[in-house]
Amino acid sequence: MAPIAVGDVLPDGTLSCFDAEDKLHKVSVHSLAAGKKVIIFGVPGAFTPTCSLKHVPGFIERAGELKSKGVDEIICISVNDPFVMKAWANTYLENKDVKFLADGSATYTHALGLELDLGDKGLGTRSRRFALLVEDLKVKAANIESGGEFTVSSADDILKAL
Repeated sequence: MAPIAVGDVLPDGTLSCFDAEDKLHKVSVHSLAAGKKVIIFGVPGAFTPTCSLKHVPGFIERAGELKSKGVDEIICISVNDPFVMKAWANTYLENKDVKFLADGSATYTHALGLELDLGDKGLGTRSRRFALLVEDLKVKAANIESGGEFTVSSADDILKAL
């Protein structure tokens, strides 16, 4: 399957997260994105160096600027279970705007065509690193990394597309 691209309609899918009351929920991607301007960024794994030290912090730090340009939601997706995503989110005490959603079985990652086979490293199927700008379910920017790179999917890169 070809990776999601500019002009494509964002596929629907179900992801998991914990709410403020610590209850586990399943959430439809379309329920978060329909009629809104959203950024969805994906990372290969929670607690991994580039994801934890560069990718996620950039979106947290730039959230105010992104929101001032009309972004309604900033969503981080990783092929991890919701318990791991909750623990990872809790390490960012300053975060008020980035939602951490789990794609535990990589089902949604496959629907986006963005799976990455890291089985040779003992990590199984993961997500390629990416950032999508989506307006009312239509992809306006698709910044998708090759391999383990971090050159086109940062918050600064998405800001250029706004």
